[in-house]
Amino acid sequence: MFTGIVQCVGEVVEARSRGAGMSLAIAARFPKGSLSLGDSVAVEGACLTVTSLREGVFTVDASAQTLAMTTVGSFTAGVKVNLEQALTLSTPLGGHLVSGHVDGRGRLEAVDREGDFLRWTVSAPPSLMPFVADKGSVALNGVSLTVIGLNGDLAFDLMLIPHTIAATSLVHRRVGDAVNLEADLLARYVARLLQQGLAQAGDASPDRVDWAGLLSSPLGSKG
Repeated sequence: MFTGIVQCVGEVVEARSRGAGMSLAIAARFPKGSLSLGDSVAVEGACLTVTSLREGVFTVDASAQTLAMTTVGSFTAGVKVNLEQALTLSTPLGGHLVSGHVDGRGRLEAVDREGDFLRWTVSAPPSLMPFVADKGSVALNGVSLTVIGLNGDLAFDLMLIPHTIAATSLVHRRVGDAVNLEADLLARYVARLLQQGLAQAGDASPDRVDWAGLLSSPLGSKG
C-alpha cells in the first residue's frame, strides 16, 4: 500500500525482455539501507517487487499483465520514473490510499499553464470514468492528485502545483503521452458492493448500472 506521495524520481538504467515480461534496473536516491530484497516499490504507480540490489540501483520484474495494463512496457534506458516505497503504520498519509494496482492507461490530452501551475486534461477509459469525481482523488503515474473538474464524459482536469511539477516525473510528460491511472480504492469497493446488491435484487445487470441516477438517489431507494 502507498500514499501517492512520490519520494524520489528514479531513472531506468536498463530495460530488457524476460520471457513474456520485462526486467528493469532503476537508479534511485532512497536512503541507504531503506530498501530490501522483496520490498514493494511503486514505479510510476505500478507496484513492483525488488528482485536484486546493488549500490544505488534496484531491479524489478514486470509480468505480461503489468505490461498490458500500464506504461511499463514502454520504458527504456533514460526514462524518469516516480518512485515510492510501501508505507508503514507510522507513515504520514499525506495523499490517499493507493494500492499500486493500476486500473488502466489514460492519455494526457492538454496542458495549460496558469501562472506557476499547470492544468492537465486527462482522458480515461470509459470503464474508469464512473470512479472519477470532482474533488475526488486519483493516482496518476503514482502521484496522488485531486480532480478539479470533469471534462466531458471521458476526461477530467487536474491542477499541478509547482512542487509536484518539480518533485515528480510529470514534468517530463507531454501531450499525447500515456499515463497510468488508479481509481480511488474506496470508490472501487463501494461500486462493487452496490453492483452486487443490485444484481442480487434483480434490479440491474452489474455492468449496466445507471451510475448517474444511482448516485443522485438516496442509498437504499428503489427509484
